[in-house]
Amino acid sequence: MLQLSILATAVMLLATYFYNRLWHIRFKQYAHFPQLPPSLLLGHLKAFDDITKKGGPPDRHPDKIFAEMSDSIGSPPLMLVDLRPVNQPMVLVGTHDIAEQISRASDLLPTSAPKSPLGYMMPLIGTKSIVAAEGDDWKNLRKRFNPGFAPQHLKTLIPTMLEKLPTFVGNIEALAKSGENFKLTALLMSLTFDIIGAVVMDVDLEAQSGKGELIQLYQKLLSCYDDDKADLPWWIIPRITMERHRLGKKIDELVREIVRRKHADQNKRSILSLSLGDSETLTPEIVATTSDQIKSFLFAGHDTISTTLAWALYELSRTPKAAAAVHEELDNLFGPDSTPAEVSNRLMASDGPEMIRRMTYISAVIKETLRLHAPAGTSRTSKPGTGLVVRTAAGEEYCLDGLFIYNCAPRIHRDRSVYGDTADDFIPERWLHADDSNGKSHSLPAGAWRPFERGPRNCIGQEFALIEARIVIATVARRYKFVKVGLGEIHLDHMGQPVLQANGQYKTNSKVYQTRQITAKPVDGMQMRVEIRSEN
Repeated sequence: MLQLSILATAVMLLATYFYNRLWHIRFKQYAHFPQLPPSLLLGHLKAFDDITKKGGPPDRHPDKIFAEMSDSIGSPPLMLVDLRPVNQPMVLVGTHDIAEQISRASDLLPTSAPKSPLGYMMPLIGTKSIVAAEGDDWKNLRKRFNPGFAPQHLKTLIPTMLEKLPTFVGNIEALAKSGENFKLTALLMSLTFDIIGAVVMDVDLEAQSGKGELIQLYQKLLSCYDDDKADLPWWIIPRITMERHRLGKKIDELVREIVRRKHADQNKRSILSLSLGDSETLTPEIVATTSDQIKSFLFAGHDTISTTLAWALYELSRTPKAAAAVHEELDNLFGPDSTPAEVSNRLMASDGPEMIRRMTYISAVIKETLRLHAPAGTSRTSKPGTGLVVRTAAGEEYCLDGLFIYNCAPRIHRDRSVYGDTADDFIPERWLHADDSNGKSHSLPAGAWRPFERGPRNCIGQEFALIEARIVIATVARRYKFVKVGLGEIHLDHMGQPVLQANGQYKTNSKVYQTRQITAKPVDGMQMRVEIRSEN
């Protein structure tokens, strides 16, 4: 009996300890942060699930759900989201001034706050990727690859980009003549994959033909991330995790072979060859590190811009004023009714880079598209004891040590204190810095636009991405009319005519929304049909 009593007492004490510990981490540890009321056992997982079920499509992107959680407590500048035991607790940053404090260099953090662990992405980008590297490792990688992504070098690669467009245009032309529906993002992903392969490695990945071994493996690997299990711990999805690593290893073998082959190539025009320099010795370490950078560029280089282009062409299809401005700009640059081939030939010429620079309205379209439909934010972290403190505009201070820190670009990009009542509207003109009727110039804070993030850890390939996007839009926007089908299609009145709303866009029957497929992508792959404008 005495032993049972001692055992019962021990169990009671242990239970009391764990209860008090759990109560502390749920209700005391971060109680000073703005947040929804947490659950003792599930933290904010239950609140996340409740809002997911009642707020809209259940497969909408988590950023949208986070935004709805924030709205429900008055849209504070930052918000705690406790996802334990699935993930570490996270602070969602929703204003540009706090995001700037996270991403900028400081005496405390010379290269800004470190990236949070990206273990679930290692099969895609590799363990030595510049995306995950820190400290001197990151500095050395950035220094090594910066010359390849420098604007002056990218200008020399414009013809290489253009060489991949005829196949894409031919596919669009065939779809216009057949009238069949298609997924625009899939078509664009194949194009951008071929472009990044040519620019970075000087190889034909045959993505648009679907014959390339690398692209076939890559598509299989991407399919392992196609649902809400993308970043779950491995112990929850062990079979999927094993398959990711199996495919990732095969891709790595192919890329390493390309690295070895290009090292022996005397042609130094590709970013890969430029990064290898004149080194005579190609060590296993150099091959492994280089392979991981190539995989990172392949992922980021095809993913972000293909999605952005799909959204840009959709927004132009339902914004007649913006579409007309794009057409006028192209007419001025290339001549009225210029064909894709004529545009390509002009861009191939010596003044091609200058023509791209003069695409000011198209640049505004891209910038506005990235504002409204940013593919991703950035997740950082601060180790306990670091002393990373941020201050809100109201003067409140928060120490973010021990937390994931998510600069939520979709939230920051729709901040009404910056973008006003039109924060949710597609208005490229906001980036042209035009004066209003009172003669006041409207400039937006630089930190309020951050699809490529900011500070030392900004995206190394952002200039490349923006050049590529301008080239693709300039090539197809004048000849082809993209028409949305299914979700987001334009509403027609009883006369069969589109209805123009006060915000300058046509009314739609429903909304296209983002879902999570590693990054944010249109839920339906941007289902379209396309028409040839000259035949309308």
